[in-house]
Amino acid sequence: MLGGAVAVLITGQISPSEAAASINPDVMIFLFGMFVAGEAIHRSESLILISEKLFRRQMSMNVLIIMLIALTGLFSAILMNDTIAIIGTSFVLYLSRKYNIEPSMLLLTLAFSVTTGSVMSPVGNPQNLLIAVEGSLENPFLTFAEYLAVPSLISLILIFAVIRLLYPEEFMKCIIPIKSERPKLPGKNPLIRLTKISITLILAVILLKIGLVLFNTGITVPLTAVAVAAALPILIFSHERFRILRNIDWETLIFFAALFILMQSVWNTGIIQSSAECLPYSFTEPDIIFLLGLTVSQIISNVPFVALALPFFSGETATDAGLMALAAGSTLAGNLLIFGAASNIIIIQNAEKKGISLRFTDFAKAGIPLTLLQTIVYYIFFAVL
Repeated sequence: MLGGAVAVLITGQISPSEAAASINPDVMIFLFGMFVAGEAIHRSESLILISEKLFRRQMSMNVLIIMLIALTGLFSAILMNDTIAIIGTSFVLYLSRKYNIEPSMLLLTLAFSVTTGSVMSPVGNPQNLLIAVEGSLENPFLTFAEYLAVPSLISLILIFAVIRLLYPEEFMKCIIPIKSERPKLPGKNPLIRLTKISITLILAVILLKIGLVLFNTGITVPLTAVAVAAALPILIFSHERFRILRNIDWETLIFFAALFILMQSVWNTGIIQSSAECLPYSFTEPDIIFLLGLTVSQIISNVPFVALALPFFSGETATDAGLMALAAGSTLAGNLLIFGAASNIIIIQNAEKKGISLRFTDFAKAGIPLTLLQTIVYYIFFAVL
C-alpha cells in the first residue's frame, strides 16, 4: 500500500497537498488510541490472569470454545478486531500449549470470532469506522445494533457449529487445571488497573454518545473520543508508556495513511465511477453492495473497498440499510478467505513468530461454509427489515 501511495505521488497522479488532505484524521487517531490500549492489555498479561480464574475447574471443550467465541467476539466490538487479533493470538497459543489443544482450531476460532463480532459496532473494525464517520449516521451505535446485532450474534453461534464439525476429536478432550504452570503474579502488574480504567472509559463514552443523541441534547461526541479515552490513562500514568508506544502496530497505521492516499488517487481517475455506471443494477442497493463487499474484498481487501464505495453513498443513496449492508458484506469477507481482512494476516503473522502455521486451505475449509451460512442469516435479516 505504501508502494502504491509513493508511486502515485512520484508520478503526479495526486499532489502532496491533496494526499495529505485525503488522510482521515478521525480514523488515524482512533486506530492509534486503540492500539495503545491493546498493547497495554497485551503487556499486562491480564488475559492470562482471566484464564487462570476461569479455568480453576475442569470443563469441556464445548465450554472453552463458547467462552472464547463470546469473549473475543464481543470485545472486538468494543476494542476493534485488529486490537483483539494482536492480543488474542498470544492468548490462544498460551491455551494451546497449556492444555494440549490443536492450535489451528483455536486460531481459526479467534479469526472468525473477531471478524464476526466486529460487524455489529461502528468501532468494531476500520471499515465500520469509515462508514460511521463518513456515512453521516446520526447515532451510529444504535444504527449498527438495530441492523446488525441480531444476525451477528446468530453468526457467532454458527462459528461454534462449524468448528465443532471440523475438529470432532478435539471436542472429546477436557480442560484440566494445571496449577504448576500458573504465571508469575500477573495480578501485581500496574498496567492491569490502567487497562481496567481504559475499558471502563470506553464503555462510558459510548453510553454518553448514545444518550446525548437519544435525549436530543444537540451535543455530539466524536467517535475518536472513544479511542482517546482508552489511550489517555496509559499514556499519562503508565511508567511503560514509551515502551508501549514503541511496540504498537505502526505498520498498520502506515498502511492506512497510504491507503487513503492511494484510494483518493484511484477515485480521481474516474475509473470507479465509470465502472459503476456500466452496472445493470444500482451499486448502493443493500443486496448488491453486500455481495460486492463480500467478493471484491477478497481482491483488494475490505478497507480499500469501503473507501472506494463510500463516495457513492451520498444524498438519497445514503440509506441506513445500504450502509449497514456495506459494513456487513465487507467485514464478513474476512471469514471467507485469509486475505479478506487485515485481522487474519495479523493473527497468522503473530502465530508464525511463535512457530505455528495456519494454512490457506485450512482456513478456506472452515471459512467458505461458515461465510455461506452467515450470508444466509444476514440476507434473511435484511429481507425482514
